[in-house]
Amino acid sequence: MTRKSKPTMTELLREALTEADSLYAVAKATGVQKASLIRFVSGRQSLRLDIADRLATFFNIESRQVGRVNHGKRPPRRDFEGSRQP
Repeated sequence: MTRKSKPTMTELLREALTEADSLYAVAKATGVQKASLIRFVSGRQSLRLDIADRLATFFNIESRQVGRVNHGKRPPRRDFEGSRQP
C-alpha cells in the first residue's frame, strides 16, 4: 500500500496562486509584488516565510507545526546503528 504524503506549503500556495483569478489582485491584497508571485509560480523563486504566511492567510491555508521543536538544541547524537549515545 502506497502512503500519500501531505502536500507541502509550497505546493499548496503554488496551486492556490495558479487557480487565482488574478495575480494582480492577490499582489494588491497581500502587498507582495506581482513579479515575485510570477517567479514563485514558475518555480524560479522561493518565498520568504513572512510572505508565505501572508499568502497562506489570504488563501485561508492553515499551516500546522509538525513534529517536535527543539528550540535551538542539537538533536541527540546517534551511533551508526541508530542508538543514542550519552
